[in-house]
Amino acid sequence: MENIWEIHKVQANIKDSLLIKGGRVIDPANNIDKIADVLIIDGKIAAVDSDIQIETQHEYNAAGKIVTPGLIDMHVHFREPGQEAKEDFESGSKAAVAGGFTTVATMPNTSPVVDNAALVRSMIQRANEVGIINIKIIGAVTKNQAGQELAEILGMIDAGAVAFSDDGKFDDNAKIFMNALDYLNGTGKIIICHEEETSLVKDGVMNEGTRSAILGLKGRPTVAEDIAVARDCLLAEYTGGRVHIAHMSSARAVEIVRDAKKRGVKVTAEVTPQHLTLTDEIVNPADTSTKINPPLRTKKDCEELLKGLLDGTIDCIVTDHSPHAAEEKDREYIYAPSGFPGLETSLGILLTDLYHKDRIDLPKLISKMTYEPAKVLGIDAGNLSVGSWADVTIIDTNLEWTVDANNFYTRGSHSPFVGRKLKGRAVATIVHGDLMKLL
Repeated sequence: MENIWEIHKVQANIKDSLLIKGGRVIDPANNIDKIADVLIIDGKIAAVDSDIQIETQHEYNAAGKIVTPGLIDMHVHFREPGQEAKEDFESGSKAAVAGGFTTVATMPNTSPVVDNAALVRSMIQRANEVGIINIKIIGAVTKNQAGQELAEILGMIDAGAVAFSDDGKFDDNAKIFMNALDYLNGTGKIIICHEEETSLVKDGVMNEGTRSAILGLKGRPTVAEDIAVARDCLLAEYTGGRVHIAHMSSARAVEIVRDAKKRGVKVTAEVTPQHLTLTDEIVNPADTSTKINPPLRTKKDCEELLKGLLDGTIDCIVTDHSPHAAEEKDREYIYAPSGFPGLETSLGILLTDLYHKDRIDLPKLISKMTYEPAKVLGIDAGNLSVGSWADVTIIDTNLEWTVDANNFYTRGSHSPFVGRKLKGRAVATIVHGDLMKLL
């Protein structure tokens, strides 16, 4: 594969005009699912129609492929500022392009924490300077994510923050969390909640259950997630605020969110490919790539998460892309940090383990990765509407490939999917009319 950054530079003038011919266009935002052409002029969608006859500077033959709005991931860790040894906006952007993503939202648990307007502005400037995709900034709920005092929430909104989160930590202080919901009421912004009741997961490194007992590893029980989700749904109901449940992993939590939605609570939720497809049975103390928070759960949890995704309880799919430096992950399981990079494997895993096994159809899958996360964040993305920026992903659902960390663009290399043979991946990623990946 060529270097994505070089492709971007070489192809920068492609935005003048590009015609994508003959693909199956799936645009859930506009209820489109048909064989059609997509015309891009000056970086924006000019037309989506059958058999467009117009002379353009460039043409892409998408016959036999899927053409969708650019994929959106509203939960990534690009590690800037202060943790660039793990990832930065440039390397993270390349990983996103390789995975078919055109827009991401990056979490604030950095060093320093993104908890004020000045940092939000500097992060947006940095993203514009080096990012080759659309990078949105999420601000912290509390100062330094310490859970003791509200951060500069309204100032960060004015600076351009799209959402707020103390991701990586549960906000134990219910009063402060409720105050945050009150502050955000009427702004349209969400609080993205890491749901693990702190006292129940202390020192835990994997799901609490039979497997943890066999391995002799301290567990993190599902009830920790269930309690936290229930509390935040109740606080959202009480205040009228909006909460978004991050990286759901528990079957019971799905039920709690489903019931809350039926009552009219303003709650949305997300799930990762790993929590949909992997269980704690693969945890091996010699392989720290399986260490994530919340942890991999049981087959029953996976099944209920998929049901929740299909029935609308869970709104979108995210990667929780969390790369770490190799020397950090190459430690004993109990000491290694949690998380692994997911942008480059997400689509392939979902196509292989869900779509090709007839567990989800393509329009539903694409909706959960485009239109619905855009709606949750309230951003103008995730559609192929005429006049909108031409952020487009072209997918070959039958392309077979093997996950090889040596080919990753991310700086992280530890992934439980390394070595997997997958079927389906993005073959072209277009951002604002620029074609940046071509297989």
